[in-house]
Order: sequence, then C-alpha cells, then structure tokens
Amino acid sequence: MAGGEGTRLRPMTANQPKPLLPVVNRPIMEHVLRLLKRHGFDETVVTVQFLASLIRTYFGDGDELGMHLSYATEQTPLGTAGSVKNAEAALKDDAFLVISGDALTDIDLGAVVRAHKDRGALVTVCLKRVPDPLEFGIVITDEEQRIERFLEKPTWGQVFSDTVNTGIYVMEPEVFDHVALGEVVDWSGDVFPALVKSGAPVFGYVAEGYWEDVGTHESYLRAQADVLNRRVDVDIDGFEVAPGVWIGDGAEVDPEATLSGPVYVGNYAKVEAGAELREYTVLGSNVVVKGGAFLERAVVHDNVFIGPQASLRGCVIGKNSDVMRAARVEEGAVVGDECVVEEEAYLSSGVKVYPFKTIEAGAVVNTSVIWESRGSSSLFGPRGVSGLVNVEITPEYVVRLASAYATTLRKGSAVTTARDASRACRAFKRAVIAALTASAIDVRDLEVAPLPVTRFETATSDAQGGVVLRTTPGDPQSIDIVFLDEHGADLSQVAQRKLERVFSRQEFRRAFPGEIAELSFPARALDTYAQELLRALDMTGVGEAGLKVVVDTAGGAAALVLPALLGRIGVEVLTVNNRLSETSTTESLAIHLHDLERLGGLVSSSRADFGVRFDHVAERIAIVDERGALVHDDRALLVLLDLVAAERGRGGQMALPVTTTRVAEEITHFHGSDITWTSTSPDDLSRAAGTPGVVFAGDGRGGFVLPEFSTSIDGIAAFVRLLGLVARTKLTLSQIDARIPRAHIGRRTVPTPWASKGAVMRHVLEAAGDRTIDTTDGVRVVEADGRWALVLPDPSEAVTHLWAEGPDDAAAADLIAEWAAVVEAAVEAVDKGDRV
Repeated sequence: MAGGEGTRLRPMTANQPKPLLPVVNRPIMEHVLRLLKRHGFDETVVTVQFLASLIRTYFGDGDELGMHLSYATEQTPLGTAGSVKNAEAALKDDAFLVISGDALTDIDLGAVVRAHKDRGALVTVCLKRVPDPLEFGIVITDEEQRIERFLEKPTWGQVFSDTVNTGIYVMEPEVFDHVALGEVVDWSGDVFPALVKSGAPVFGYVAEGYWEDVGTHESYLRAQADVLNRRVDVDIDGFEVAPGVWIGDGAEVDPEATLSGPVYVGNYAKVEAGAELREYTVLGSNVVVKGGAFLERAVVHDNVFIGPQASLRGCVIGKNSDVMRAARVEEGAVVGDECVVEEEAYLSSGVKVYPFKTIEAGAVVNTSVIWESRGSSSLFGPRGVSGLVNVEITPEYVVRLASAYATTLRKGSAVTTARDASRACRAFKRAVIAALTASAIDVRDLEVAPLPVTRFETATSDAQGGVVLRTTPGDPQSIDIVFLDEHGADLSQVAQRKLERVFSRQEFRRAFPGEIAELSFPARALDTYAQELLRALDMTGVGEAGLKVVVDTAGGAAALVLPALLGRIGVEVLTVNNRLSETSTTESLAIHLHDLERLGGLVSSSRADFGVRFDHVAERIAIVDERGALVHDDRALLVLLDLVAAERGRGGQMALPVTTTRVAEEITHFHGSDITWTSTSPDDLSRAAGTPGVVFAGDGRGGFVLPEFSTSIDGIAAFVRLLGLVARTKLTLSQIDARIPRAHIGRRTVPTPWASKGAVMRHVLEAAGDRTIDTTDGVRVVEADGRWALVLPDPSEAVTHLWAEGPDDAAAADLIAEWAAVVEAAVEAVDKGDRV
C-alpha cells in the first residue's frame, strides 16, 4: 500500500510520497520490501496514487531486490480497501498479505500467515500493543482472538484497549466480494465491521516485534533513532567502524571530526575537520558537512550542504538543500527539499519550510514558510543572481532560472548570451542556452566577451534580452548571472519580480518539437563595437598628443577588444596580462592592490601619462596617475566629472548616486552643470544616464557611463573617453586631482537582522526630527550646516550601510557614530521585543 499522501509529514512529503522517505538512508518502503523478501514474499503488487511515477521509477520491477513488482494505479484515491480491489486481478488466485509501504516494522510475517491458515480465517488482522492508541484503530478480540469490534481514531473516552491495527492483513480472495468496485472503501471503517457483524471469520493476531507508523515528524525522528539503536531488525547500508558509528561506501570523515554514536554517514558524504556529529544524527548520500558545524539528532537527506559553524538539533533537512554558514535550525524544524537557509539565519522550534524556499541571511523565522516567500530574499542581488558554484548555483537551478526568463519573453524572441573565461561560467552558460532554446528562444552566443560588448550587441540588435555569466568579483567560488533587457541594461525591478514569480511557481513554458529554437554565433560583434565606440566618442587631439599609457586587462575579456581598438586610436600602449585566463577570472583585494602597485611601477618607470586596469569583464576600471599613484575610485569619479564638465560647458546634467561626496556639487557648480541624484542600483544609474541632457554618469566604484555611446557602465568606453579628455586638457591626472577639494566621508556597516530592517528605518526617520530628509535611496539626513548622513539597508545581506560627510574627518566620524548608535539601538530594541 503506497498510495497515501502523508499529509502529516509535510513538507517532507510535499513533493515526494511518504514511502520514499528515507530511514537511515533507505526509503521506508525498501525496508518493507526487504522484510517481505526475508519472509518468502517475492511476488508483490504495489498500489500507487500520489506521485506514483516516483515510486515506479525508484523501485522499477524489483529486480535489484530479487523480487517481482507490479503496480496498480489509482486515478483518484479509493481508500484502503478500494485500492486493493483495484489490484484484484493480480490477487484473486490465492491468499495474499496486505502491508503498508510507509510503516517501519520487523514483525514476523510468516507467523501471521501461519496463524491465518491454522484458524481458517477469511481475514487476519495483525495487531500490536502500543502505549498511546489515540492515532490508531483500536481492535477488541475474544479469547480465541476472533475480532469483536473496531474503532478508528478514538478519543480517550473511547479507549477500551491498547491493541491497535497495524495495517498488516492476510486475506482470502473471497474478501473482494465485500468491496465495491471503483468506490472509496476502507478496510477498518467499512469492510471489517460489516464482516464482523455478519459473523465472518475475522481474526486478530497480536504480534511481537517492532512497528512504527511513521506518521508524524516526531515518529520519523524516533524511527531513525530506533534503527541506529538496533531496536528494529533492518539492514543498515554501511560499515560499523566503531560501536554505533556507521559509515557508507565512499564516505570521507576527517580524523579531526567528532562522531558520537550512534550516528550514520551516508555514501560519498564528506565530514570535514572540526565538524561534530552527535547522537542519532543521520547523513544521506553526498552530504557535505563543513568544519565547525554541529549536528545532534539531525536527519539530513541526500545532496545537502551544511556550512561552517551551522547548528542543527532535532531537525530534518530535505534533499538538495543548503544550510549556509552559522545558520541555526532548532528542535522539530523541518526544511523541505531544495531550500536554502542562508548565513546566520535562525529557524526556531517547529518551523516548517516548504520546498524551493530561501531563508534570507540573518532572518529569524518563527512561523512556517509555506505559500508565501517570507523569509526569502529577492532572487536578484546587486550583481544579478549570485551564488556558490554547485552549491547555490547548480546546473539544474540554472536551467530553471533560464526557463523562467524565457517564459517572460515571447516565443521566437532572440537573446544574447556571453560569459567570462572561467570554466564554471562556460559550463553553466551551456545550461542557459539549452533552457532558452528548449523554450523557443533563439540564442546568439558571443562566447567569451566583455560585458559592455554584450550590452551593446543586445541594444543594437533585435534581441529582446541577454544573459551574461561572470565570476563574482572577489570570490572565485561563486558566479553572477546577469539578465539584460532589450536595451542591454540590467532588468528593471518590475521585470525582476516578474521573473521571480515565474521561477517560484515553476510555471515554465516549453516549446513543441518543431519550435525548438536556433543557436547562432554573431561573427563581428567585437569589431562592430570598437568601430561604433570610436565613432561616438570625441577623439580629437588624441593622435597629436603623443600619449603613452599602460593597460592591464587582468587576463579578462578586455583583451579581446583592446588590441584592435588601440591600433585605430594611435597611442603608444604597454599592455599587461593581455591573454585570457580560465583560472584567474577574479581576485582577492590583496591581489588586486598588489597588481595595481605593479601597474603604478610600470607607469612611473616608463614615464607613461597614466595607467588603467580593467576588471575581468571590462565593466570597471582602476586608474593610476603619471606618478604611479592609485587614483582611488571616489577620486577618479571626481576627476572624470571635472574633465567632462569642463568640456561640455554649461547646462549639462551629471548622474551620480546619493552616496557621492557633495564636493561633486562644487565641481558642477563651478562649470555651470547640474547633478541628477540616483539610487545606488546600477539600473537606476543607467536609466538616469538615458535621460535627455545627461552627459556623464558614474557610480564611484570604477564604473562610468558615457551616454553619447551607451547608457550602461562601460570600462572600455570610459578608458577611451579618458584618453580624449587627457589629450585635450594638457594637464596631468595628478594636477587635475590636486585642484579638486578633498572630501571627508566616513563609512560603516552595522549588522542588522532582516526582521529588524523595517523598524530600523522607521526609527531613523523618527530620530531625524525636523532636519531635511532625502529618500532617493535609504534615508539621507541633512544637517543645517551641510553635513549629512545616509542610512541604507543592504538589499542582499543582513546589514545596514552608513555614510556621513563633514568638513573634516573628525566631524564625519562623529556624525557616523551618532547614526550608527541610532541603528544599533533600534536593532537592540527589536531583539528585546520592544516597540521602537
């Protein structure tokens, strides 16, 4: 009997049938089938209904177990008797045994059959004495074990016995005469009471041995412990390397890990040094437990990642889920399949998280996450969709993500794809292409290409969007998946939410075989980009200036464009790392600073006018002046702002994020220009750059927008524009930098649980009082003397960012300390449960 939904065990049974739930790394039904085989039953009919295909796929024809399995499928639930009636054709020749496929037992089935035959019974019901009979059907028998009465799910006032029905029966085929075909009929509720009333020979057999219904989360955990304690006679798939410590085939347990039996480590699982597995912990196959993690009475299903310092107690983690660094999952909590519990998140006792949910970093979850996405951060972060390779971002995840994106587009649309030089991005881009073409979306693949080139190709062709895969800056183990709109810009918030809805509902469009789309490779995308760039930007004076520059492509995609581009410009160039690298597609801050120092040495020793270092997708640049000194990103923004404002004259608009120093206002005021303030999001900056009258935009992090060519951040265009500006100004970069006033900005990050962020911002507004408020992005509080502080919650991490600017460093530090105290007080008040 394997057709039940197991509703009491949700979310574990939300997307898999109860018989497939693992008990010590084997499905409950496999334990049952092995028991049947042990007692001589090798011909078995399996009744299935809920998610029937999963059971058929797992067990097949039973060959691996040395049995023969056939299946009887119910189109609609027919009840316990109706489902067996549905299989009558395979059972009508001889007596047969009925057993539940989702109860764990080692009862002697042969003894039940012998008792049935000895008594000449029509039906023999296997009974068991239990301490708490409320959840089971109670059975009363006479002295000869003939059944006198059945009572399903009694109240305490109706409890007149501790002998319950186990759902194990031996029957003669004549019993089918008492079961209506195609109707919902139950053995204990309908058939057996009628048989008893008519005087038919219905007997009970009180069995010894172990029997657990596994109908609740508590009983599920109890069954794992009973198997590990050897209270039930079932096979454990592994080797007992120490008393109570079972290790599966191919598993790796570091000698520095602590295992306190009884515990089970599944096949090919990995437990790293410093991890601690306490009593009754069960790890499924391919589970990874990082150092510092602590697990006690935790049941972890297959393919789960447990991050460092994570703590799991008395909980269940569904398959293909990730529990990240320092997350805590408490007693009785259940995390469904394919969930992500992000860093430092907390799931309190009894919380149920249904499949495919994400619990945000730092979130404190006290109620179950079922239909809503509460507890889930946005799918999109500041760099698109980001995550650890093969942990958070897997091929199957990428296929679903790309399928969701395709579903938001019309059939027959075209999408541009590209990647950086890393192997991970190459592999995952193939998954993107497969999903898009399977959803009737034509793909134009640029292979390895700078991100600005991909944006340009998308914007200037008839493509309706783009997908770019890149290694996350500063983290070689993670990648970013950037989705573009038809203008080559990042998706808007509205488009992101639309994609998220499709993704969360899994409502993906599929193409018919004749609609499978095409994959093509545009031939001249790089040349076209270079040609149009030089046509759009003012290059007068560059050839005559005799400039000499040093360019470091960092082994990234800029190396594909710069040789041909620089050859047309006519400047003397010394190039460094001008070759694609599959392994060096990102770098740590220390390596970045070291390479900039090396670049500075080359600039000063070669007497170059300046040096530029590109990031790996050529989106951002770092600048070194003629002395070899690094021009920090915030100063580089002011330098380019000054040069552009001086050239473009009066009336030009500059788009800058609200985090920019107000020294920028002094520069634009001097040159007769004005500033359009934007939020810190790149797509907001791009939209502002596309506004008529805007001649320059920058984000203060090495990203610049030249609206005369493109409305997207473009490191290559910024470099070419800088060549023209320096050639015409006749000043060195250090001279330009020196004439710009110094800025005094302080920055700080305050840890802020997700549950506290709303209260924090409300408290900030209250604390601002009657001071001037700017809510372009976060809350910027402006003092009467011009000092200002900005409080901005991070969209993807459990922190709040603060900026403050004053007339000197001390004033900025005092102001940021004042507002950090406001944020910290609000967090503390929320933690205490007070109303802020």
